[in-house]
Amino acid sequence: CIDEFDKMEQADQVAIHEAMEQQTITITKAGVKATLHARASILAAANPEKGRYDRTKSLKQNISMTAPIMSRFDLFFVVVDECNELIDYAIARKIVELHKEQDQGVERVYSEADIKRYIEFARKFKPKMTVDAQELLVEQYKNLRNRDSAGSRSSWRITVRQLESMIRLSEAMAKMHCSEEVKQVHVREAFRLLNKSIIRIEHADVPLDDDDDVERQVDEDNAEGADEPMEEDGERAKGKKFLNYEEYKKIAFMLIRFIHQKEEMSEAGADSKDYAPTKSDVVDWYLNEISNEIDSQEELLEKKVIVEKVLDKLIFSDMVIIPIKSSKSSEVMEKSVGEDEREENPYLVIHPHYSIIDEQL
Repeated sequence: CIDEFDKMEQADQVAIHEAMEQQTITITKAGVKATLHARASILAAANPEKGRYDRTKSLKQNISMTAPIMSRFDLFFVVVDECNELIDYAIARKIVELHKEQDQGVERVYSEADIKRYIEFARKFKPKMTVDAQELLVEQYKNLRNRDSAGSRSSWRITVRQLESMIRLSEAMAKMHCSEEVKQVHVREAFRLLNKSIIRIEHADVPLDDDDDVERQVDEDNAEGADEPMEEDGERAKGKKFLNYEEYKKIAFMLIRFIHQKEEMSEAGADSKDYAPTKSDVVDWYLNEISNEIDSQEELLEKKVIVEKVLDKLIFSDMVIIPIKSSKSSEVMEKSVGEDEREENPYLVIHPHYSIIDEQL
């Protein structure tokens, strides 16, 4: 067991590479080179750099550990200290009771001697992988790889190291059950553990409104209800619309892909007037694509507002899409355009430096 693993010196982290990868330690002293076996499991604990885990960052960005070290651990579990009244009360009550009854022994289902005897017995087993377990292992690894290539935002890429981790975990599960064979049930449990430990990167919700839009809306609301009592400053933020990050990326990718397909049609020899759809064309196409998910007129209007705001963010904030005036001039609209110009219906093209292939990976 290693506590404060993230505080370990860089030289010590490098020295432990061999032990974690090959389960051996090489010692060179006085011209003599010796290789010793170091077959042991490592349970390490680390703290986030700023004292609190930032969900918007990856696991590697939260703790001071190098990628080679992280790749040698089979499982990662993030324990987040979140404020919850019920959980905080239960923990505090348990700690107080332990101090209150510290003279009394803790009731245990199994004695320490029984646990030691069980571990020694389980270690004697050398389980072999069955054919069915091998096929399931390969299938589960393929699923992880396909999900990773499909754009899943996990903490690290799925490589052969994760396959080796599943094999070790499957064998460990078989030993725990004192089994001579690694069966499918052991592989499923190993996959579940590995899948739970592949921490997803959570992003903050994406604001769809500009600060100027929010302030203008709040001023209008205040003008209408001037006689009503003023609310707290925190209530002003409620006028700002947010969209889940994953939903925002999904909508953005659909819109970008549609515009990109129109550009490819132009390169293939289609009519030049169809190479760049207008903003209204993109909105109508998106609403038609999700028509099966819309049940009412109110929901249709809500979806239309969302996709228009996503387009505005892609144009004026992310600058992935370039709007081109649809009238006499073909000048590119400036970032600081007024509201009258924003309400126009420009042609939309993808920024030449944006790579849709990289976005898919």
